[in-house]
Amino acid sequence: MPALLQIDVHEKSYGPRRVLHNLQLQLQPGEIVSLIGASGCGKSSLLSIIAGLDSHYRGRLQLDGKVLDGVHADIGLIFQEPRLFPWLTVAQNIAFGLGPGGEHDPRVAQLLDEVGLPGLAQFLPRQLSGGQAQRAAIARGLFGQPRILLLDEPFSAVDAFTRMKLQDLLAGVAARHGLTVLLVTHDIDEALYLADRIVMLDTRAGPPRAHYDVPQPRPRTRAPAAQAQLKEQILADLHAAHAI
Repeated sequence: MPALLQIDVHEKSYGPRRVLHNLQLQLQPGEIVSLIGASGCGKSSLLSIIAGLDSHYRGRLQLDGKVLDGVHADIGLIFQEPRLFPWLTVAQNIAFGLGPGGEHDPRVAQLLDEVGLPGLAQFLPRQLSGGQAQRAAIARGLFGQPRILLLDEPFSAVDAFTRMKLQDLLAGVAARHGLTVLLVTHDIDEALYLADRIVMLDTRAGPPRAHYDVPQPRPRTRAPAAQAQLKEQILADLHAAHAI
């Protein structure tokens, strides 16, 4: 199957510090890929490049075989924090791209129902819990009907139970919308629960250190025993990467 997104980053540097080098990665339609690795290995930088927020790199991105340059409607991004505009209602935040009056678009109510926030359209962000705010951010990310959703540690700021609920929400949303997902996480269990493939970036800028296929089909149960051997291998490889 032809790749939906072809990523080829020759080099990304911040001054004298090179964070990405000769990194190639393909995303297939409908798959969930998780990026893991030590802090500072370039995971968030890679998401910024793919989202079109960072053009200061050498390389090329291709979407459906066509060169991708800048922000594209087919690619949505959800950050670690919800980053909702505090002066706008939940509905206005979700439909922000449409401008004034966009909150009346019927898709807003549909997405609020889908992410479990019915009746909260007129709430302000300060009236939401952390989990509710991240659900609103997911709805905003879906509003533009992207084909690819990028997520940068989206559940790291919430408690463990809320995190599991949001993981289930993401899995369901991805399946219903046929999304291709690239997820950055430091949580190995999260990667094993959600992803079809896990890609480990190296602490030294270069090609990915390792690729892992998660054999269990989605949707999955939370059965650590079924993935214990793979988790052990990933943890050993992470330990080796940190030791360099």
